[in-house]
Amino acid sequence: MNIGEIARRAGVSRSTVSYVLSGKRTVSEATRQRIQAVIDELDYRPNASARALKEGRTRTLGLVIPPASQRLTDMQLGFVASVVEAAARHDLDVLLSPSGGDHDRSFERIVSGRRVDGVVLMEIRLEDDRVTRLTRTGLPFVTIGRTAEAHGMSWVDIDYAGLIARCVHHLADLGHRHVALVNRSAELVAAGYGPSHRALAGFQAAVAERGLSGVDVCCGDDTASGEACVEQLLVTHPAVTAVATINEAALPGMQRALTGAGLSVPGDFSVTGVAAQHWAEDFRPPLTAADVPMRDMGAEAVALLLEIIAAPESVPRHRLYSPPISLRSSTGPVRTH
Repeated sequence: MNIGEIARRAGVSRSTVSYVLSGKRTVSEATRQRIQAVIDELDYRPNASARALKEGRTRTLGLVIPPASQRLTDMQLGFVASVVEAAARHDLDVLLSPSGGDHDRSFERIVSGRRVDGVVLMEIRLEDDRVTRLTRTGLPFVTIGRTAEAHGMSWVDIDYAGLIARCVHHLADLGHRHVALVNRSAELVAAGYGPSHRALAGFQAAVAERGLSGVDVCCGDDTASGEACVEQLLVTHPAVTAVATINEAALPGMQRALTGAGLSVPGDFSVTGVAAQHWAEDFRPPLTAADVPMRDMGAEAVALLLEIIAAPESVPRHRLYSPPISLRSSTGPVRTH
């Protein structure tokens, strides 16, 4: 059923039906009632475009993702899926837009093109020009991650500092005295990527508190980088007996390097960190880790954004997730020689 059929049965023009549906123009009460009677008889439900016209909205959310030239990690894909799923539950569409690199024009179209009602922004830097731009335009937005000064904005994030610190304390409780942090790539750290800097801060604080020897290394988001990183770590810091990591994409390579060096996990070497649950469970043996609640975080980001769209003057809200560390099988007492 469409507007044309309603117009034919009510004996009016299509534009008159549109005016009744959108409320944009005044229509005589008698005509409005006649059209409404046909709508009720046919059980007509306006599609999303008609509802959006009536509400003055697009019923579309923007999701700003990392540059298309980069392969998204499983965690990033998980956040994308969780936002799309949450939006669908509210009968909303999602427009994906890469940012950074050669994609500044795509982001600018999202910001200024009136294509979306609000934006979810991923992969936040401590100093992030995209956040500044969105704040200046007044377009509603929520971030997955947060800047160094996140006052006055709504966000959801993982407590990387606290979680990595807890991983270090767990290793120290098992007797490990020489530990390492396998971070994200050097490029991300140099760009001020929030999780990397907060994980490093938590690592350094816990190492100092427990009087441990700690080393941090950067690692690309792939298997080959993980293997090369741990191979180098074992050569340059042979005393290290355990690592904590936030680089889940490097985990298969880290495991390969340890196996290649003849080290068993956790008999000879312990591994822990922050990762998506399926990465942790696929590790052999299963990884002791804080499992990132991607689905919950995406849903919360969409819920916060819809609050802002509905009430632009509302007080910004945020949520910092600190999931428990699931004790699986990849950490154990340090081996004494």
